[in-house]
Amino acid sequence: MPDSLTTLRSDRFTIEAGTRLLIQVPQQAAAGLLQAILSRETLRWGDYDQVAYITRPGVQQFRSLPGGRNLATDQAVEVTCVELQIFVPKQGQDLEPLLRTIYHAHPYEEPVIQLIAAARSLHRRGQDEDNPNRFWNQEAADWVPQAHR
Repeated sequence: MPDSLTTLRSDRFTIEAGTRLLIQVPQQAAAGLLQAILSRETLRWGDYDQVAYITRPGVQQFRSLPGGRNLATDQAVEVTCVELQIFVPKQGQDLEPLLRTIYHAHPYEEPVIQLIAAARSLHRRGQDEDNPNRFWNQEAADWVPQAHR
């Protein structure tokens, strides 16, 4: 990660280094995997926690090679999967317990897990609250959760 990201200074936000994890998982197993992750990490993002993103279902393909738990296949097979995306303010060896949790909860022998060095911006509380673009300063849009209307 470029040092220019972690040295960026502002009175509006802070920058925090960490890791972005992208995990492909069969759609039916995504909720259970997220719960396992949340048992290890709060996924806090500023004034919020349990912050995760799950994509719409797509198709993951793979071909089993000889030597794995599953029989080798001649052709690639397809599984409907989603991608679970999270950020944790950890890097290197500090990720080991979380990765161990993911491997334990994931239904695959070899889960597709990508680790990307990343930085995130976090707002400084109490600023810009009268901004007309904030959802609380407008008529509630359909996407605004009922608890926040």
